[in-house]
Amino acid sequence: MAGVKISLVTATWNCAGTVADCLASVVGQSYANREHVLIDGASRDDTLRVLQAHREQLAVLISEPDRGIYDALNKGIARASGDVVGFLHADDLFAGPDVLAQVAAAFADPSVCAVYGDLQYVRQHDTTQVVRHWQSSPFSPSRLAWGWMPPHPTLYVRREWYQRIGGFDTRYRIAADYLSILQLFSQPGFKAVYLPEVLVTMRLGGASNRSLRNIARKTGEDWRALRQARVGALGGVGALVWKNLSKLGQFV
Repeated sequence: MAGVKISLVTATWNCAGTVADCLASVVGQSYANREHVLIDGASRDDTLRVLQAHREQLAVLISEPDRGIYDALNKGIARASGDVVGFLHADDLFAGPDVLAQVAAAFADPSVCAVYGDLQYVRQHDTTQVVRHWQSSPFSPSRLAWGWMPPHPTLYVRREWYQRIGGFDTRYRIAADYLSILQLFSQPGFKAVYLPEVLVTMRLGGASNRSLRNIARKTGEDWRALRQARVGALGGVGALVWKNLSKLGQFV
């Protein structure tokens, strides 16, 4: 049996220095029933040249202007043909060759809606140096109200669920992934499986933690997401506090 088909969506923009590592990480996966959908935002550096050099491994390659990363990810979801969708950002790498095989094994149970694991943040120029270890935990609905979320780069969801929520809300610039998690995990009967091991390593320097201004913007968008999804203890204040405090123990 081939198992579930997994669609990996990668959005790129001016990342010629890292995207080749991302592509090699996908090629190195032992699980064969997969496709890689690449949405480039009309990069101005050599990103497209790198992508064209690896065109044979990409099921979809589009390069055109977009309205930000969430618009690009929505384009990727729309063009994905897999049973399951996950996201591997241009700066990210799989932690090992069998990550997708483990994810697919969990989805062999048709009642499973989502699968996620742990995430490690590494140095931008030295991916062997771990700076932060995000150890997640099994999901329970009550945890959403206190700021719990799975590491989004490790999250795989049946494609039909993204269709149900309408993809990512592009009115958000940083926290549309958090809103989508709130929308998905608060659905009755949404069954998620936690794999207690590192699935992805992520280079530091993402949009949400690049500056104090972005951190403030991220907090504001998290607040909006909690209010929009109608999730959060003490009107969302408790969720925001615990969401940020929980990160302190992740630094190594």
